[in-house]
Amino acid sequence: DVLVAGKNFGCGSSREHAPIAIKGSGVQCIVAESYARIFFRNAVNIGLPILTCPEAGAIEDGSELEVDLASGLIRDRTAAHDYQAQPLPAFVLAIVEAGGIVPYLQKHDIESLE
Repeated sequence: DVLVAGKNFGCGSSREHAPIAIKGSGVQCIVAESYARIFFRNAVNIGLPILTCPEAGAIEDGSELEVDLASGLIRDRTAAHDYQAQPLPAFVLAIVEAGGIVPYLQKHDIESLE
């Protein structure tokens, strides 16, 4: 499932509990027009893919979406329309693909950032 939202999604959420709950509900990716910065980072930290797409508001409820995180391409199969989101930078994509910051650091044998 993909959660599609409007502007400043996650505003007021300063802890990781909000993206954890969204991920726990089965959401595989969030696409929104914009995000609260701390929400964006918390989502990345727990391995929840999150794309910024200025046209997200045009996506209809129930649309079948295909998302490419590396390119930022969002294919709306229902409306036969493509949207371009900002692709995730390589280092963010690596964290998300690892399942979050902790698994990423464990995978790379990084014990501290000192």
